[in-house]
Amino acid sequence: MLSALMTGLTSACAVFAIAILVLILTYIAVRGFSAINLEFLIDTPKPVGEGGGIGNAILGSVLMTVLATGIGLPIGIGGGVYLAEMGSNWFGSIVRFLADTLIGVPSIIVGIFIYTLIVLPMGRQSGLAGALSLAIIMIPIVARTTEEMIKLVPKSMREGALALGAPEWRVTWNIVMPAAASGIATGAMLAIARISGETAPLLFTALNSRFYNYFYDQPMASLTVQIYNYATGPFDVEHQMAWAATLILVGLILAINVAVRYLARRRY
Repeated sequence: MLSALMTGLTSACAVFAIAILVLILTYIAVRGFSAINLEFLIDTPKPVGEGGGIGNAILGSVLMTVLATGIGLPIGIGGGVYLAEMGSNWFGSIVRFLADTLIGVPSIIVGIFIYTLIVLPMGRQSGLAGALSLAIIMIPIVARTTEEMIKLVPKSMREGALALGAPEWRVTWNIVMPAAASGIATGAMLAIARISGETAPLLFTALNSRFYNYFYDQPMASLTVQIYNYATGPFDVEHQMAWAATLILVGLILAINVAVRYLARRRY
C-alpha cells in the first residue's frame, strides 16, 4: 500500500513538472509565433516603435556561444576528468569546492569581473569579453557533471583494461570517456543552455549593437539582451517581438539538445 502511494506521488510530481514546462512553452509559442517571419529573422532593429528584426542578435549569440563553448568545454571536461580520476587529494577537494562555489555565484558578478579585467583595459565592450564571461559560467558546470558521469563508469571496465596491460591514460581515453560520453554530452548541453539564457553578464561585457558584427573586438548583440530591450520597451510591437525572440531562443536550445543527444547516441 505504501509503495503504491509513493509511486503515485512521484508520478504526480513528474506529471506536474512536465505540465509546467509544456504550459510555459505553449504560452511562449502562442504569444510569439505570429511575429516570426523571414524579415524578422534576418533584419536588424529599427528605430524605437517601428519594429525590425533580430538577425544581428542571432548572429551575436551564436558567435559568443561558439567561442565560449570552445573555451569552456575543453577546460571543463579536462577538469572533470582530473577530479574523477586523480582528485582524491587535498588539491582535488579545493578544486571541487571552488567549482561548486562558482556554480552558485550570480552571473552578474562574473560580468563585473570580466568588465574589470577585459573591458576597462580595452576601453570598450566586446564580443570577446561576453564570450569569456559565458565560458567562466560554463566551466564549473561541465567539470562537475563530467566528474559525476565518469564516476558512474563501472570499475570493472577500468580493471579489465588495466589487466590487459593498457596504460592508465589510454584506459581513461579509450574506455572511460566513451562509456561516459552520453552523460558528458548531457552536461555540456546543460551548460550551453545555461549560458544561452544569460543576460546580466552580457550587459557589462558585450553590451549590444544594432548592426551585424562579425568581429569579437567590437560590441556585439545577443538574443537575451535584445529580448530584454524589447520587453522593457513602451510599445506593443516591441513586446510582440520580445515573445517571438524568446520563442527563437527556446527553439535554438531545443535543437542543440536534440542534435547533441542524437550524435552522442549514434557515436557510442
